Amino acid sequence: MTDYDPTGKGNPPGIRPDPASSGREPAGPFSNAPPPRNPFHDAPRDTLPAEYEPGTAETGDPRRPHHLDNTGFPDIGASEVRPGTAAFPPGYDSAAERSVAAQPEKRGWFGRKSKPAPQRAASPPPPPPPGNKKRSRAERSRSPFIAGANAAFTILLLVLFGAAAAVHYGIKTYNEPGPLQAETDVVIPRGSGPRDIGERLQQAGAIENSTVFLAGVQVSGNRGLLKAGEYRIPAHASMSQIVAMIAKGDVIAHTVTIPEGLTSRQIVNRLLEETILSGTVADVPPEGTLLPETYQITRGTDRQALLDRMAAEQKKLLDAIWKKRDTSVPVKSPLELVTLASIVEKETGVASERPRVASVFVNRLNKKMRLQSDPTIIYGLVQGAGTLGRPILRSEITKPTPYNTYTIPALPPGPIANPGRASLEAVASPEKTSDLYFVADGSGGHAFAETLEGHNRNVARWRQLQRAADNDRAPVDAAQPPAGAPASAPAAPRNRPATGTN
Repeated sequence: MTDYDPTGKGNPPGIRPDPASSGREPAGPFSNAPPPRNPFHDAPRDTLPAEYEPGTAETGDPRRPHHLDNTGFPDIGASEVRPGTAAFPPGYDSAAERSVAAQPEKRGWFGRKSKPAPQRAASPPPPPPPGNKKRSRAERSRSPFIAGANAAFTILLLVLFGAAAAVHYGIKTYNEPGPLQAETDVVIPRGSGPRDIGERLQQAGAIENSTVFLAGVQVSGNRGLLKAGEYRIPAHASMSQIVAMIAKGDVIAHTVTIPEGLTSRQIVNRLLEETILSGTVADVPPEGTLLPETYQITRGTDRQALLDRMAAEQKKLLDAIWKKRDTSVPVKSPLELVTLASIVEKETGVASERPRVASVFVNRLNKKMRLQSDPTIIYGLVQGAGTLGRPILRSEITKPTPYNTYTIPALPPGPIANPGRASLEAVASPEKTSDLYFVADGSGGHAFAETLEGHNRNVARWRQLQRAADNDRAPVDAAQPPAGAPASAPAAPRNRPATGTN
């Protein structure tokens, strides 16, 4: 190994002389001289002393590589190199040199600024593994999936808010008072659906929004319960009240009254004239099969359906009366009972007289006498039309027809009208009398008699009331007397016809 020469003369090429040998003041911590330059700074690697050859820290070789501190000298620990050795020229100690290293300005030999050690650019940190890379919230929000999910969530919120607002409006409108200022009748035709009903109510001014009405019907479960008919909507009725009314079928009740004693044709004509009814009639029902009564109906009731109802009511009543009849009455079937009841119905309009009038005909049947009832003459002439429109002529009394009881010895072949309940019950249970005659008394009732003489006196009084009558009208005593009566005696019990007939 070549010894270090402070003068620089015996040093290897590139090793500068020691500043102390040149007469300069050595640099130190309190010296004004510039810091010394490492004599080995610019020396080629192959000219460095052996002590500075690379070694290894593992083997403890003092020739291991040392990094340079900021003074330009190798940072060699005190346990390895001592001042005055080849590592430090004489006059320098390590503590002073470390103090000088802290000075901000570095100067080399001859007052020149030392060149800073080249700095290597810091390499960027290695990127994280792809699987563990964490993106910021802004980066994640730019993902197509996240953006789509955010848009869908926003739309869902808007839809829910709109639905909630619509439900609130619907409930409020459905239950608040309606726009009607006065009571109004609304007709719901048969076959109308909820939408048709809502539109009809809106046209009538009962509601303002048929869509809300339709939704309320659906939500309330009344869709299949709405009924046709005529409804009287109160003023300011809410939609909920109207729906409940229609679902309950709380319709306006109308009545159709069928008077006793009308023929079936007359009843059909009357039903055809009723504007609150609907539909047509297939056929005129058989005579005597309809029950005259006051019937509760609703607007739009079918006419044929009402006729069927009247026939069912008559059959039900007749069956009950037939079971309770007086078996001594000379009628052999329910049809004969209705036939005789129809004659009683046409002979008197006074309900209290019907049982007594029935007894007169029952007594005559038991005695085989002709019934000699004027209404049977009229029915034989008009064949169910009901009224003759004029007085009976003398020639018509003796004109034979199947229904003329002046010419036939017994009951006619069928009823001449539709009797009511009172006449049916009167024939089934007539009064027990011996009367064979009755004639009108001029006051709406009748005068009854058991004998022909009594009957003649009653006829005389009735004639006084009829003196102004036309001579062409059949006299009350023109009929043939009953069997066994004198030829000159009046034979027929005449009476005031029922209302609406002549």
